[in-house]
Amino acid sequence: MPLITTDQTDLIIFDCDGVLVDSEPLSNAVMAEHITRLGWAMKGHESIRLFKGKTMAQVHCAIEDRLGKPIDKKWTSAFHLDQEQRMRRDLTVVAGVNDLIARVQAAGLHSCVASQGSHEKMAISLGLTGLWDQFEGRIFSARDVANPKPAPDLFLHAAIQMNVSPTRCIVIEDSPTGIAGALAAKMRVIGYDPDESGVLAQGGIEIVSRMDAITIV
Repeated sequence: MPLITTDQTDLIIFDCDGVLVDSEPLSNAVMAEHITRLGWAMKGHESIRLFKGKTMAQVHCAIEDRLGKPIDKKWTSAFHLDQEQRMRRDLTVVAGVNDLIARVQAAGLHSCVASQGSHEKMAISLGLTGLWDQFEGRIFSARDVANPKPAPDLFLHAAIQMNVSPTRCIVIEDSPTGIAGALAAKMRVIGYDPDESGVLAQGGIEIVSRMDAITIV
């Protein structure tokens, strides 16, 4: 059971998709549908396995490499539109997140969001789930830095903006890509794996399947 101590920690950095909001199944179901229409047959769970934790630019490159042709901008726009509609209909907060945020605040710790997603996407997902007000002004996107995860740039940028040393940060992540970036930033990482899939087992990090398994003292 991961233990966060206030004498060793100043900042909790949350990933967004899959950590704060339960968007991965929704987004990847839509992604799989749109990729299938391009000619690459795919299911939602396959999209999660291939693309979880990746930027849209990285996803585009993977699709273009597989199909040997560029993706039309109309395809990207159609995907984003369908993704937004699915989120507006079905998006929920990850179980236990509201309680964890409350406990972080009660302990006097700072918190922020560092996501591969765009600011526009996070404004929708965090807004729909009532989390925007919890993090407004402390939301950082991979588009803010030169290199997305798994580079450490985004996490280091978040620490700088929050005026906290990386050694005093804890990152909560749900993808191997994000975990690699946090470890590269020399930050402590807690992996969130609600399905207990084992895919996050790297670098000896602590892994939880429930947010209430994280203790703050």
